[in-house]
Amino acid sequence: MMKAAHDRAPAGGAVWFPPLLAAGRSVPWWGVISAAAGFMFLVGGCAVAAALQPTSFNWLASTVSTLTEPGAADRWVTIAAFAVTGACGMATAVALRPAAMPGRLVLAAAGAASLLVAANPEHVGGSLTHGLWAAAAFTALIAWPTGAWRRGPSVPWGLRPAVSAAAIGALLALLAWYLTELMTRGGMTGLAERAMCAALGGWPLTVVLSCRRRPSVTHLPAAVAALGSPARPAA
Repeated sequence: MMKAAHDRAPAGGAVWFPPLLAAGRSVPWWGVISAAAGFMFLVGGCAVAAALQPTSFNWLASTVSTLTEPGAADRWVTIAAFAVTGACGMATAVALRPAAMPGRLVLAAAGAASLLVAANPEHVGGSLTHGLWAAAAFTALIAWPTGAWRRGPSVPWGLRPAVSAAAIGALLALLAWYLTELMTRGGMTGLAERAMCAALGGWPLTVVLSCRRRPSVTHLPAAVAALGSPARPAA
């Protein structure tokens, strides 16, 4: 087992390892729960709300926001799903300690925006306030990886620059699909939005799980080399 900075190596020298690398569990257990709950409430809550609607409801073409309108059946299900997802997003931002602080702040802002989406449900004919907070939540959930990634051999793979860039590219592609369907009034607007929401909620969970993995033994020599050579034994 790797030792912390103050521990001595068997040969008498001291090797320094970052506490997070030494522990191998940089995100607390409740961070995994918050990330998983946020994803499940967002995807599952919207699915349950759609199932509660009359048979005439076309979820493929209807946005999730229509499920919060006054005329929707059991609209509280969707509103509660948005609220719980937002709270979980803010908790995940606190727990995601390996990520850079700017990204964590943006992720927390996305959670706060989701709470405001729940507090301002959609109205028949559209609601500017609801739309603005929804746009803010989407934007923050796409942008947070740009401020969260780090460099280094011990960085979890979900926070590496190349992986973060690929995730952002995929999220932007889903956003483009959704906006295209929305502007052209296509028949797959609801499907596009749900696919985008699933990806937006799933990526924080993916990053959290990558941070919970212990460093591979094959990567330890490179990590040690990057952190510096062992200290000389005291005379």
